[in-house]
Amino acid sequence: MSRKFQCRAVPSSWLENNGRRLDCGPYMSGAIEAKELLKKIKTENLSALTSGYNGGIYNGPQFVRNYVDDPAYGVPFLTTSTMLQADMTNLPMISAKDAHSAKLSYLKVEEGMTLITCSGSIGRMAYARKDMADCWSNQDIMKVVADPNKISPGYLYAYLSSRFGVPIVISGTYGAIIQHIEPHHIADLPVPRLGEVENQAHELIQQAADLRTEASRIIAEQVEALELEIAGGPVVWEHTKPQSFSIETRIMRGFINRLDAFHYIGFVGEALEKARVPLVEISDHADALYPPFMKRIRVEEHGVEFLGGAEMLTLDQRSESHIASSTKNLKQFIVKEGYVLFQCDGQRYGIFGRPILANRNVIGKAVTQHMMRIIPYDNRDSGYIFTYLATGFGRRLLMRFSAGTSIPSLNEDGARNILIYWPNEQRRWSISQAAEQAWENRASATELEDQARSLVERTIEEGDS
Repeated sequence: MSRKFQCRAVPSSWLENNGRRLDCGPYMSGAIEAKELLKKIKTENLSALTSGYNGGIYNGPQFVRNYVDDPAYGVPFLTTSTMLQADMTNLPMISAKDAHSAKLSYLKVEEGMTLITCSGSIGRMAYARKDMADCWSNQDIMKVVADPNKISPGYLYAYLSSRFGVPIVISGTYGAIIQHIEPHHIADLPVPRLGEVENQAHELIQQAADLRTEASRIIAEQVEALELEIAGGPVVWEHTKPQSFSIETRIMRGFINRLDAFHYIGFVGEALEKARVPLVEISDHADALYPPFMKRIRVEEHGVEFLGGAEMLTLDQRSESHIASSTKNLKQFIVKEGYVLFQCDGQRYGIFGRPILANRNVIGKAVTQHMMRIIPYDNRDSGYIFTYLATGFGRRLLMRFSAGTSIPSLNEDGARNILIYWPNEQRRWSISQAAEQAWENRASATELEDQARSLVERTIEEGDS
C-alpha cells in the first residue's frame, strides 16, 4: 500500500468479512479485491500446502545474538535486509553453538523456502537459493515451506510475491509504530491451483535462483584466484574488520598529508604488506566521478527511477522512488555502461566500498550521489576493476583514503589514488568476461522472476483453473 494520502469508500460487508477491522490497511492494499477474484478459481488454504516445523509456516523467537568472527565457530546470519541482497559473502556470523541449539535450530534456511519479512517493512520476499542454504535467519523473517508432494516451491513463491499474493499477505498487518504479521495471519491465505502453469512458474523461479547462485560462484572464484595472484599464495587476514584494533609503529618520514592510523596500519596496512605484485594508482587506468549534492524532486510519473546505495545491492536493483527529469545535473547521476560503483559515504563496516558492476538492471537509472563512479578508460577493464575491488586487497586499499570518524567519506581525489594491481590485458579481460557473465546472470534472473509472476497473474485474471 502506498504511503501517500488515499481516500476510499468501502461497503459495510467488507468490514463484516474482515473481523470489523477499522484500520485502513486491509481495505486500501488491494487484498479484498484479490480475494474476490480468487473466488472464481479453485484455491486451497496455504496451511494445507505446507509442511515442516509448525506446519511449515513459522518465524522465530527473540534471542540474544552472539556474533563471532571465525567461520569455525559461527554460521552466516540473515536479517530482513541481507536476505534481499544478491551477495551472501559478507554476512555476519552468529555462534554455531547457539544456532544448533534446540531453541534456534529450526531457523536454518533451506533451499526452496519462501522468506517473508514479518516485522517493520512487511511483505518483502526472497526465494531461498543454494547459496543461502546453511544460513540462519532472525526472528523477523517468516518461512513458508512448500510440501513438495502438493505444490512446487517456485510456483508458491511466484504467487505469494505477485500482485495478488502480496496484498493478502500484508492485509493481516497489525501495530501502529512497528508493524508485524504472524504465521496464523496467512495460514488461510487462498492459493490458486493453476495446473501446468504451476510447473512452468516453478521452472522459471528455479532457473532464476540457479543463475544467481552461479553468478555468486563465478565472482567468488575470480576473487579468490586474484587474491592468490596478488599475495603469491593463500591469504590469511589478521585484521578481518575495518575497526579491528591494531598497534604498530611507523617512521614519521613521509607523513605529510595524513596522520590518522587507519591510513597506515592494521586493516589497511596489512594489505600493503601482503601484496607481492606492483600496485599502481587507479587513475592511470580509470577516472572517478562523485556527483554533486542535488535537490531530489520526487515525482509519481514522468521521472527517472532513483536508487540508493542499499537498493543497488539487492536482487532486483529496483526502487519505488523516482526523481524529476528536470533535476539539475541529472546526467551525472545516470548509470552508464562500463561503470563500477560503490558506496563512498557511511560506516566502513557496512556497505561502504562494496563494488557493483553496472548491468542492464541499472544502466539508465539514477543513483544516489553517495556512490562513487569508477569509469575505466577502456570498458573492457570494467569487470576486472570490479573484481579487484571485491578482493580483500581492493576493499582495504579503497578504504585507505576515506576520512572521518563518525561518517567516513571517500572523495574523488581519494578514489583516484586507490592502488590497484594491473596485470596484462589478456589476464584482465579474462577476469572481466567472467564478471560480466555473472552480472548478466543476475539481470537474467530478475527477468525470469518477472516472467513467472506475470504468468501467474495473467492466468488468474483469465480465470483458468
